[in-house]
Amino acid sequence: MVPHSRETLIEYCLRNLGAPVIEINVDRDQIEDRVDEALQFFQEYHSDGVIHDWFKHQVTEVDIHFGSIPIPDSVINVVRILPFSNSSTTNLFNVDYQIALSDMYNLGFTGSLANYVHTQQYLSLLNNVIDSVPQVEFNRHTDRLHFNTDLSSHIQPGEHLVVEGYRIVDPNRNRDVYNDMFLKKYLTALIKRNWGANLKKFEGMELPGGVKMNGQKIFDEANEEIQKIEEEAESK
Repeated sequence: MVPHSRETLIEYCLRNLGAPVIEINVDRDQIEDRVDEALQFFQEYHSDGVIHDWFKHQVTEVDIHFGSIPIPDSVINVVRILPFSNSSTTNLFNVDYQIALSDMYNLGFTGSLANYVHTQQYLSLLNNVIDSVPQVEFNRHTDRLHFNTDLSSHIQPGEHLVVEGYRIVDPNRNRDVYNDMFLKKYLTALIKRNWGANLKKFEGMELPGGVKMNGQKIFDEANEEIQKIEEEAESK
């Protein structure tokens, strides 16, 4: 069965470990914790766990007072913000507009973009020096983007800011996440380690039929698998 939900993913991993032929000695709450742990690692370190996105926010007086704006819980990282709006440059006398207008005729015949690109790079440098975008600080646990400047001198209430960043892929809305090969392997290894940790407490105990528990071996094997999977995810 192809996993398409949290429950079917758990069933898939338990079957990989031998269930129902073998009893997997892991409590249901422990399994739920391992699922949360696997999803968190997947969303923080795997490329398929996040998506590049843009977020629009209308600035309020409260935002300007505190010097920060709220960020959705799903955002894991902020890359940059778009330059603050400036109505004085959005007209026919804008330098970018004039350069594009004067060069567009020549571009059609020469086919070379080198001079245009160099000019745009120089204008970008001037803009960063003269009218740079304020530096920001972001910590995903605060869910706010803090500006290291006085917002009131750059933007007014009612105007918009656009933030570039990365948000996690919600498995409840994108159920194909549950069938991700990395997630299935990683969760299986986490449950296996938990299984070994539980059995270690009964090391040497003899079961009916003369079988002895060897939780340490299961634990060590799972640790090696987890380390290999995590190193592969972080390196890629």
